[in-house]
Amino acid sequence: MKKYFALLVLVAAQASCAQDDKTIKTPDKITYDVETVVEGINIPWGMAFLPSGDLLVTEKSGKLYLVHEGKKTEIFMDLQIYNRGQGGLMDVKLHPNYKENGWIYFSYASDEGEGEGGHTAIARAKLNGNSLTDTQQLYKASPNSTKGQHFGSRIAFDNEGFLYFSIGERGERDVNPQDITRDGGKVYRLYDDGRVPQSNPFYNTPNAVKAIYSYGHRNPQGMLKHYKTGEIWVHEHGPQGGDEINKVKKGANYGWPVISYGENYDGTTLTETTKKEGMEQPLYYWVPSIAPSGMTFVTSDVYPNWKGSLMVGSLKFGYVERLVIENNKVTQREKLVEGLGRIRSVIQGPDGYIYVGVEGTGVVKLVPKSE
Repeated sequence: MKKYFALLVLVAAQASCAQDDKTIKTPDKITYDVETVVEGINIPWGMAFLPSGDLLVTEKSGKLYLVHEGKKTEIFMDLQIYNRGQGGLMDVKLHPNYKENGWIYFSYASDEGEGEGGHTAIARAKLNGNSLTDTQQLYKASPNSTKGQHFGSRIAFDNEGFLYFSIGERGERDVNPQDITRDGGKVYRLYDDGRVPQSNPFYNTPNAVKAIYSYGHRNPQGMLKHYKTGEIWVHEHGPQGGDEINKVKKGANYGWPVISYGENYDGTTLTETTKKEGMEQPLYYWVPSIAPSGMTFVTSDVYPNWKGSLMVGSLKFGYVERLVIENNKVTQREKLVEGLGRIRSVIQGPDGYIYVGVEGTGVVKLVPKSE
């Protein structure tokens, strides 16, 4: 592995949260090395470790790689990828019982179905040598759109084995997110085989999309199961400012675009309303926007001072942000690995190390530096 350099943790100067705006300082400074895992993957959108220790990495353009001892092999697949703007091959996630059933789940943009352009789809398949087999599409949003923004999309499983995934509002902020009869701007819940649970909140609502679990989202590109509570958490892009971390609740409305802590990209007011009855407040929000990407909790003993922290990638500023969360409030922020490039994905590996997908580089891992 190539070792880049030792880096010093830098402290974020200011934090914004739904409860208070405050300046937060961290007491410890930690050094670590950034080591190359694999090079030559332009946009490493999603990552998942196999039981063997090998790493699956998705490339937004539509390629899937298997990484073994620093060398990547392209995996043949028959997913129909619509590579446009922010859409392409996105997340990859193993089934919680992967060792028994072999299912691997993917989120991707597809041009199949109604209308011109594409929309987000979810599929599962099995890895057989250097090929995906038994491919099954489980969900395809509609109608397609030629717009290139806000496809989402991350995948997570809860403790009961339900499959959750996110789809952005596809640039139709005034149409999709608040309308439960339309795809887009939602978090969805399915059984692992694609069936819709009858316990979903809008299953019996006339004309509603039955797979919807929560709505009023803008563009969630981070999703995970909380390692203690089992709750599904998402983070999502705001406009200019107002990126959010939210706990996903059954049937809840997260307010976009009625309420927001952000503004239009030209600096004009989007809305002066930040709170409204019947709409959820974020656990945390960023002003200015960091353009959050993947995220993971630190649960290993590799980083004893970071244990329990939430790691969030920043596309806009090119760093990993460490958030300390106590009683549902962010109490500390740190910037890590500044200057490597746009951070696209962040996961904790089975070895306990943090792995980071960096655009234009590939995948690196953070290794604490011995004193």
